[in-house]
Amino acid sequence: MGTNEGRPVWADVALHVLIGVASRYGAVISYSDLAAQVQEQSGLRTRVPLRNWIGGMLAEVVHRCHREGLPPLTSLVVHKDDGQVGVGYDEVLTVLGIAPTDDQLERETYAAEGRLACYRRWANDVPPNATATLTAEFERSVQWRRRRSATPVPPALCPTCSIQLPASGGCDYCS
Repeated sequence: MGTNEGRPVWADVALHVLIGVASRYGAVISYSDLAAQVQEQSGLRTRVPLRNWIGGMLAEVVHRCHREGLPPLTSLVVHKDDGQVGVGYDEVLTVLGIAPTDDQLERETYAAEGRLACYRRWANDVPPNATATLTAEFERSVQWRRRRSATPVPPALCPTCSIQLPASGGCDYCS
């Protein structure tokens, strides 16, 4: 099946799959899992690589959600390895009148707000005090990057001879 012919059908199925995901507070779905479910449920398959067709299909979902006054269901679609929405999420920002961003944390923050709106619309178990949160995978990667980029504390040096001080804090040479 060509991707242009399948796109409207896949978008309809994706909408229903994503509403199912949104009905479980905190749930997300990977691009590959969504693609597999969309092709399985529609009965329309393609050999075209996922990266070449899923963006167009999700753009249709974005516009349909916007037209129908629905929360951005595409905020629930993330990369399996890092829990991030793709740059295609900028389509959501565009239809909302927000300038697309190159800042991944900013994009993820918008997506987290979109996910919370989806859960509030379709999930029955959303805590009343729920706040928009990043995916656990993305949060871990942010923490790892922060730890990795943290400025190391320079070693303490003896004020007299400038040799690094041992853990005791006293210089073995100048004492």
